[in-house]
Amino acid sequence: MKIRLARQEDIPGLLALLRQVGQVHHDIRPDIFRPGCIKYTAADLEQLLKDENAPVFVALENDTVSGYCFCQKRNYLGSTAMTDRLEIYIDDLCVDENRRGHGIATALYRHVCAWAKDLGCAFVTLNVWQGNAAAITFYEKMGMTPRSITMETELC
Repeated sequence: MKIRLARQEDIPGLLALLRQVGQVHHDIRPDIFRPGCIKYTAADLEQLLKDENAPVFVALENDTVSGYCFCQKRNYLGSTAMTDRLEIYIDDLCVDENRRGHGIATALYRHVCAWAKDLGCAFVTLNVWQGNAAAITFYEKMGMTPRSITMETELC
């Protein structure tokens, strides 16, 4: 397995995995996520892959995208409320449903953490949907702990 920054030729593989994530989200929260939803279009991805502040890493097996990690650099230097620091936010991490359990997510996560540390980041953060027990368990195994909790009240 090889991990590198995503390229334009990876877009079809990224789209296939984004569909899998969309289905997971729809299954967990059909009141929020549409069936067959996808977070980014091919055009969105073309632009995103040019953004140095939003790197996307891919895990490749035999030149096939088997996983990805979408990241965002968050700079709090000079904030009036937050302490000065740089963080990496994991916007999305996915491994092909047929390749799970082979260490791909662990490799991607560790790669991003090492990269973030090299940048001088203080934290790696992410959000995970309540009900996605497999993801929560994975992130806890990686040493992550809750920072904040988003709460809701349904008004319908």
